[in-house]
Amino acid sequence: MINVYETIKNIRATCDNYADPDLVATVIHDNYYMGSNNICELDTFEIKNEDNFEERILKILKHENIFLNCGMYAFVPIINECDIYSTTDYNLKLTQEEFEKYSHEKERVFGILIKSNSSEFIIGSCDLCGCSIDAAFKEMEKSDLDFYKKIEEIIDTKIIY
Repeated sequence: MINVYETIKNIRATCDNYADPDLVATVIHDNYYMGSNNICELDTFEIKNEDNFEERILKILKHENIFLNCGMYAFVPIINECDIYSTTDYNLKLTQEEFEKYSHEKERVFGILIKSNSSEFIIGSCDLCGCSIDAAFKEMEKSDLDFYKKIEEIIDTKIIY
């Protein structure tokens, strides 16, 4: 089981390269559609002004799923590459199989979805902009392909057990 408080703290401490620390978490409804990513302005779930960011997330997590952003990726079609932006940036040359499997997603943020009222998590991605009516979380299918392995490796460095 992950230590949710320390994981949130760790992600926020290292996310300056790819995300605003106050926008690193997004509410994800049970149907996987995106809710608010402005955690600092939420005033439901018994959140108090004096609660720090991590405390706010823990209060929300009792009722909603939370997605924690660990980076973003973008695919480059002609040369079958994927640029991954996180604490460290990566440029992956993908096989044709990998490119066909993942490139339809274009640009997305990736990270973990922590299920409500638990410390269970799923690796996945969300739309870059939550303003679209169909913006949603999508679970990543586990695989032995380099793209998935790199995403998993990046996430493993951010999670505190």
